[in-house]
Amino acid sequence: MAATLAPAGKSYAELLVMYSDPDTCPADALTPVPLAQEPAFVSWQQDIPRAYLQMGPEELDHRIAAARAKLGSKLVILGHHYQRDEVIKYADFTGDSFKLARHAAEQEGIEYVLFCGVHFMAESADILTPEQVRVILPNMAAGCSMADMADPDDVYAAWDEIHEVLGEDARVIPVTYMNSAASLKAFTGERGGLVCTSSNADRALRWAFERGEKVLFFPDQHLGRNTGYAMGIPLDEMVLWNWRLPMGGTTPEQLRKAKIILWQGHCSTHQRFTVEQIEKARREHPGVNVIVHPECRWEVVQAADQYGSTEKIAKVIREAPAGTTWAVGTEINLVNRLAKQNPDKTVFCLDPVVCPCSTMYRIHPAYVAWTLEALVQGQVVNEVRVDPETRKWSLVALERMLELA
Repeated sequence: MAATLAPAGKSYAELLVMYSDPDTCPADALTPVPLAQEPAFVSWQQDIPRAYLQMGPEELDHRIAAARAKLGSKLVILGHHYQRDEVIKYADFTGDSFKLARHAAEQEGIEYVLFCGVHFMAESADILTPEQVRVILPNMAAGCSMADMADPDDVYAAWDEIHEVLGEDARVIPVTYMNSAASLKAFTGERGGLVCTSSNADRALRWAFERGEKVLFFPDQHLGRNTGYAMGIPLDEMVLWNWRLPMGGTTPEQLRKAKIILWQGHCSTHQRFTVEQIEKARREHPGVNVIVHPECRWEVVQAADQYGSTEKIAKVIREAPAGTTWAVGTEINLVNRLAKQNPDKTVFCLDPVVCPCSTMYRIHPAYVAWTLEALVQGQVVNEVRVDPETRKWSLVALERMLELA
């Protein structure tokens, strides 16, 4: 079914503001509605044919199934963990962003990849798959607020400013999180760095420190800080680079002392989780296990019992003893899915506000139907294509990460 958030008592204009701002979200249940009834639709991609706007879930299911049958083995559909169930049910593979890109790369004989995720994920799939494979993003408005916080021009300027202070021969290794534009993966690869995921950030940092004295880590400050701290790097040896300020708001002394230079970026969804929520969960559920994503703030990770990637969170809960209770600090669609998949345990989200990833949420079954039916007609819409030079250096950075295993 299609889904949207529909808080009672809000005007259309108020809903539009809430949906359009990645740092806010409504506080109510997920309610199935056609695409045209999703309040923020007017702020998203507008070129979807009008015929798809009022289609209900049954019609969309029928049309998607018919298109998939016609496309057969030429197509693979990927669904990120944070997608709504109404989209996940169409996926051939589910997982985190890099796991899905690897799945795409491992498929033989395919012609099309429909990536139900966000833009940087589709870029990674395009980089890792053969050039003849066409990668499609159902809705080109599905981006990532964290990735957008690291604008390439700002990163290039920061690199120059850092070296003006430390010297041109400073041994600074750039490490970019998977949640970044292909142009920044290429930037990293060309300058001796690599890509990391939330699963292997510690190995990526160790790799970087074997080759340099400092790391420029972007775009997520929290993953960098939490990983560095777990490796024994004190907080006062990590400096935050505010890309809005000259010299990142740092001093030469801070830069010289720092082992990790953290980019001031964050995930708007994981930023919502707090220590107070953890304390409340412990009061109301004695014996509860708290597990959070490393994109959460440092103090939240410290207050939790465990932390890890979406893959780790799912694995830990799946393998936990029956009867245990889990408070989870990550995106609501994944938490709800884990609760359904583990009926012998109590699984709930730390945040009492229902808050899906606002950009992931822009993938609706109507977009899936539109893009697949276009393929049946021989038309590729919403193709994500990385240019050859960017692809070359991005692949270098990604291959360095693959070698960590």
